[in-house]
Amino acid sequence: MPDIEDIRCFIEVVDSGGFGRAAKRLGIAKSIVSRRIARLEAELDARLLTRTTRGISATEAGLEFKMRSERILADLAEARDAVAQHGNGIVGTLRLSVPLSFGVRYVAPVLAEMAAAHPRLGIDVAYSDRIVDLIGERFDAAIRIGYLRDSSLIARKIAPVYTVVLASTDYIARHGRPGTPDDLMRHECIVYTAASDPDLRFRCGTRWTSVRPRGRLLADNGEAILQWARAGLGIAVVPTFLAAEDIDRGTLVPLLTNYEMPEAGIYVVRPPGSYLPAKVRLLIDTLAARFGGEPYWDACLLNRLRRRQASEPAAADCIASG
Repeated sequence: MPDIEDIRCFIEVVDSGGFGRAAKRLGIAKSIVSRRIARLEAELDARLLTRTTRGISATEAGLEFKMRSERILADLAEARDAVAQHGNGIVGTLRLSVPLSFGVRYVAPVLAEMAAAHPRLGIDVAYSDRIVDLIGERFDAAIRIGYLRDSSLIARKIAPVYTVVLASTDYIARHGRPGTPDDLMRHECIVYTAASDPDLRFRCGTRWTSVRPRGRLLADNGEAILQWARAGLGIAVVPTFLAAEDIDRGTLVPLLTNYEMPEAGIYVVRPPGSYLPAKVRLLIDTLAARFGGEPYWDACLLNRLRRRQASEPAAADCIASG
């Protein structure tokens, strides 16, 4: 009967397209990968891999064996989870990708509680705004913020994300307050460069208008943008989960609050497949319990913004552009 580790090694070679890449992902020597594949082919008396101009690929028999092997490994992992839950524990290592600012502020404390409650659970987190390849880089799940593109990944929305336009009182005193979204074109804006769409969208009456902010300061991180905004260097547009504390302290002032901006979301995404590992289910359930509904960072903030709307220009006064 084929060895489970030989099977895992074979699947990795096919997914990565080469012995060297598979060895690197598995953390073993390339020679060990070669021996395991040779042993597996000898055990099955079949050729599973072939070389092409692009590297290593599976034969027809190899593809059939890979499909069935993945099903076996998923069943094995599910069985392990079931046994572990009888002992009131979650086992294994959760490999997770999270956005930098949101991850450090909000996800890290949640993961700390999970680790304390489940001493047999390992947690390996990559804090970065880079969109990772969940399957290729062997992540169990990722937290993504914004608007999800169509893909084969399975997504669960955890909470809504609202956006707010902000400036310091010093900036407003020197440059004035924008009355409509189009007024942003005459202001110094701090530009977030990691956005999939550089345009800002606002609802003006019954229609939407787009504005592309411009400025001499650009950054791919929300925390850096907030620091520049506090220094009075320009107008910032950031998610409310980053802005709530500054608004509450009065260091930054919300602008254009009568103009609705599109709602985004916080999602947990995972690789395709019907099997949901217990460690990923725990992550989803914990995040949904903590941030679901109206997130706590918005509970007070939205009330403050609504009270400010009476002093803002009417949204119907917006002149559509673009």
